[in-house]
Amino acid sequence: MPTLIVLFNLKSDADKAAYEHWAQTTDVPTVKGLRSVNDFRVYRMGNLLGATDPAPYQYCELIEINDMDGLFADIGTETMQRVAAEFQAFADRPLFIVAEQFA
Repeated sequence: MPTLIVLFNLKSDADKAAYEHWAQTTDVPTVKGLRSVNDFRVYRMGNLLGATDPAPYQYCELIEINDMDGLFADIGTETMQRVAAEFQAFADRPLFIVAEQFA
């Protein structure tokens, strides 16, 4: 089963509290409700292990996908287009990485 990993920082003018509220009340419930998605979690990143340096990204999303073709269909809906536009207003050049667990 593929997992979509999304790494991103907030835009310089984005409010952290507003983003986190939106993620909890809009993004996570909407994406978890998609038929093509088994689970969706958002992580606030901390420091690098064994160091005080911050991680290079502020946030990481993990979206477990059960049907990649279905995901593309789900993303095309009006609701998901609105949620995606709202996400893009917060996120600064997010990286979307498709990963497959092998072990």
